[in-house]
Amino acid sequence: MQKIIGYNRHIPFPVSHRNMVGSYKNLFFSPNDMNNFQNFGCYFQNYQGKIHIGEGTYIAPNVGLITHNHDISNLDKHKESKDIIIGDNCWIGMNAMILPGVILGNNSIVGAGSVVTKSFPKGSCTIVGNPGRILEKFD
Repeated sequence: MQKIIGYNRHIPFPVSHRNMVGSYKNLFFSPNDMNNFQNFGCYFQNYQGKIHIGEGTYIAPNVGLITHNHDISNLDKHKESKDIIIGDNCWIGMNAMILPGVILGNNSIVGAGSVVTKSFPKGSCTIVGNPGRILEKFD
């Protein structure tokens, strides 16, 4: 569908027409993890900021990865972009949202529908809720 209907045609790797990628040049991932771009409804908002997705990470449908937000004092402007870094072997559950500047360490799990507003760089934990908080830690 990428080539037939033309949506995401400019992206040099397979991406479902049901996903949105701001800038493929600011998206870093292992070529072994192309499955992350075949779900539906994922939003990779990375026009200025970078998104790093670690190897072996799974991203469920309808996940939003957002590197910059509107300035609340002037909605016509955006705040400065902040990179998102997701470690290796992570799992981002359906309808989760990762906000600007978040770093998730290796083996992090983000529960479905969670909104991650701060970093969890040590990883090896399950993050749930809005705002995201640690539910459990594991080895």
